[in-house]
Amino acid sequence: MKTEENIKEILEGLLIKLGVEFSKITVEKKEDKTFSVNIESEEASLLIGHHGETIKSIQHILKVLCWSDMKLGEEFNVIVDVGNYRKKQEESVLNLAERKVEFVRKTIRAQSLPPMSPYFRRLVHMKLMEPGYEDVETYSSGEGEMRHIIIKPKKQ
Repeated sequence: MKTEENIKEILEGLLIKLGVEFSKITVEKKEDKTFSVNIESEEASLLIGHHGETIKSIQHILKVLCWSDMKLGEEFNVIVDVGNYRKKQEESVLNLAERKVEFVRKTIRAQSLPPMSPYFRRLVHMKLMEPGYEDVETYSSGEGEMRHIIIKPKKQ
């Protein structure tokens, strides 16, 4: 059985045990050792939880169940989304970063983004390393929950 089918089967079992209704689960292999999972459900807000806490927990439990069930000898990453909630969050974070880049370009002054998870910080760092952003650089600052990205003009 393919890894994608195993992940789907394990998640279906988990959601049934939690008593959560769902209409569709899709699992897609992304980059190396990463699988993207999307759950479609009428109870999306229940699955997402306050500030995405429930979706993070489901993702963690799913990873643990997959790693222990599949005995593949190596770990892989699973990103769980519900009704494209995470995708919309990613777009929002990247739009904010883009607005901050424009401000940095106009004022030639560093700008801070609000604190965010390691996942979203990495997303912003990677985006601002792409072509078209050679005039700015990013770095993370702060500790724990207050860790955030600073975007500044690159010295020529």
